[in-house]
Amino acid sequence: MAASDIVVIFDFDKTIIDCDSDNWVVDELGATELFNQLLPTMPWNSLMDRMMKEQHSQGTTVEDIAAVLKRTPIHLQIIEAIKSAHALGCDLKIVSDANTFFIDTILEHHGLQECFSEINTNPGFVDEQGRLRIFPHHDFTKSSHGCDHPSCPPNMCKGIVIEKIQASLSMEDQKKTIIYLGDGLGDFCPSLKLGDGDYVMPRKDFPVWDLICKNRSLIKAQIYEWSDGEEFKSVLLRLISRIISIDGINTNANIGQLYSVDCKLNTMALPATTGHEAFPQALPVLH
Repeated sequence: MAASDIVVIFDFDKTIIDCDSDNWVVDELGATELFNQLLPTMPWNSLMDRMMKEQHSQGTTVEDIAAVLKRTPIHLQIIEAIKSAHALGCDLKIVSDANTFFIDTILEHHGLQECFSEINTNPGFVDEQGRLRIFPHHDFTKSSHGCDHPSCPPNMCKGIVIEKIQASLSMEDQKKTIIYLGDGLGDFCPSLKLGDGDYVMPRKDFPVWDLICKNRSLIKAQIYEWSDGEEFKSVLLRLISRIISIDGINTNANIGQLYSVDCKLNTMALPATTGHEAFPQALPVLH
């Protein structure tokens, strides 16, 4: 399989960046107390829009917000992994419950924006008054998005987004393989949509990892965990090498170590190999 037939789909908060971008901005702007006061009274997207209104009224500019976003913590090896996957020819996409302004600002700052062919997230834009507006991906005040899985917030079902991506990919001549990376509750539903030939990379000890561990029989994709930027890079790039090697291309690639999901048992360190024949499989699904 060619690298161009590999589609890597990333969550953003706590996956590409090492924090929640909404909380980071609120905290760095000194608005945490007001945020916590309002949190029980309105939906999350409405609250973020309200916080941006409050900041605007206090004289905070869009440039001030952008400066905060440019300080967002991100592991250097995650930047390297994204650039490497893009350079190999993989199709990279983002499915995130953050917003376009936050994501675009951070990606552009780190030279990553051109690496992604598609970003699915909540709309965020600057209006005529220079105020940052944030709206839900799906307007849940008018209708439900149609998914009743308890892990999906009302403004966005990532599983539905994945299904739309899969439908688009199915129209292409060549079969595609998906690798999905995420950390949160909202990343469980898209993991359920992946097929036998796909891969999911949950962040260890985060909510999606816990849900996958409790529901292994529901996951068709092979599961490989990661904990930090170093493992993000090593597991992702070796998975890409493995997928390319399956069809006999790059069969001498050094696969190195991968970590199949341990589900609160001792993490299984998988031995290095120089050929795809000996590449270790993920832990078997227990029914």
